Amino acid sequence: MARAIASSTSDERELSLRWSGRVSLTPRILFVNIFALALLAGGFFYLDTYRARIIDSRVARATLEARLIAAAMAAAPRPERRALFLSLAESTGSRLRLYDTDGRLELDTRALGLRNFRLRDPDRDPWQQDAARFLDAVIDTVVRTARAPLYREPADDRGDVWPDVQAARTTGSAAASVWRAPDRTTVITAASPLPSGEVAMSVVNALDITQTVRLERYRLSVVMGIVTLVSVLLSLFLARTIVRPLRRLARAAVRVRLGRAREVVVPRLPSRRDEIGMLARALFDMSQALTARIDATEAFAADVTHELKNPLASLRSAVESLGNVRDPELQARLLAIVRDDVLRLDRLITDISDASRLDAQLSRAQFEPVSLTAMLDALVRARIDRGISRDIALAFDARIDDPLIVMGEGSRLERVFANLLDNALSFSPDRGSIRVIATHVGDIAQVAVEDEGPGVPEDAREAVFHRFHSVRPQGEAFGQHSGLGLAIARTIVEGHQGMIAVESRADRTTGARFVVRLPLAARP
Repeated sequence: MARAIASSTSDERELSLRWSGRVSLTPRILFVNIFALALLAGGFFYLDTYRARIIDSRVARATLEARLIAAAMAAAPRPERRALFLSLAESTGSRLRLYDTDGRLELDTRALGLRNFRLRDPDRDPWQQDAARFLDAVIDTVVRTARAPLYREPADDRGDVWPDVQAARTTGSAAASVWRAPDRTTVITAASPLPSGEVAMSVVNALDITQTVRLERYRLSVVMGIVTLVSVLLSLFLARTIVRPLRRLARAAVRVRLGRAREVVVPRLPSRRDEIGMLARALFDMSQALTARIDATEAFAADVTHELKNPLASLRSAVESLGNVRDPELQARLLAIVRDDVLRLDRLITDISDASRLDAQLSRAQFEPVSLTAMLDALVRARIDRGISRDIALAFDARIDDPLIVMGEGSRLERVFANLLDNALSFSPDRGSIRVIATHVGDIAQVAVEDEGPGVPEDAREAVFHRFHSVRPQGEAFGQHSGLGLAIARTIVEGHQGMIAVESRADRTTGARFVVRLPLAARP
């Protein structure tokens, strides 16, 4: 007993660990939903592409502005260059430089007092700039964005320091470069040569590009945060509505497996109309069927014990008396009792064995089309050919032209009707008649076995199908039947999705009418 208790406790603990460990559905549900969010996070890669397109557009714009500035400076008289240079810088929002043919700085809008170029955003607090720079660096690392070179103001500002000026002077056309400011904003430089050999260069800190990308990134992050929170909450809710009832059902199933079927009430979850509710109700019905099967097995075992005790007691009494009797006639009578009891025990054991294995055999049986009319005709003819005692008339009446085809196991169905014929022959009076009537009602095959015996009272029409229930006709020797024939017939019929019952005869005469109804096989 202690070992059994320890084993059950261990099984329940193991189940609890399994549900709380790796096989739980909760992390799987979370993973599926978070994985979908990870796809949404691909928007950060799109933002990087979006930023690259904006930068390319601004580079093209800066290159065009450099060409226009160079053309304007080339057409302007030299005395008016300084004013034009400042005007162009103000209109473009750029810092402009003009280098002479030797690369020396000739004009610089900053030196002329125009402060329209800055490397840091003065409207932001330092901590905001640091936070923005840190986030930019993290995201650029994640998306593997190539880092532009850092923009630095040279100590000796000459044209040959800037690659754009060198390229413009070498190729004779405008050139541009992209730089990175200390606060990770984008700086664009563009240079274009003048016909005189001078080179005009513009520098613009494209704060709007970085601000636009950061704003879109912030909005995407907010959306992702909200969606992540909602997804996690929905996942937990979904896991709660799925995992918790499954755990309850699993614990109930374990308790049933441990042999506590009568103590366990499997939750039916009537409020659930989904698949889990269907599963709960199926498990509830299964546990009820299992409980009924256990009760039936216990009742069957008790009935078997009771039925075996009677012939064993008679056999023991006859054997004990046989040793003390010297009268040959009395000894012969005792030996006859012993033989009858042995035959009765053999009959009981055979029928009990068949009844106990019948359910399992039917569950494994391969059903095939069976013609009931042909089977019944052959069965009745065989009984007539063997001869029927007491001048009882046996007839088969097929009230249909087409054969009745059902799906089943022929030998088992034949045993059903053989038991019904044996029962009718036992109760029929001398020179009585028995009719086997085959017909169909819709898609149901119906076979009736009618006799002219005493009939079955209405209050006993269900009891006659119980195991070991035996009411025999007067004059029949005791112990000739086990009381399992009709019980076996009902088990076989119900195993074929049919039903068997006792009814009153249609002509209202005395006698019994056993009716078997089986579903007809589908026609091809």
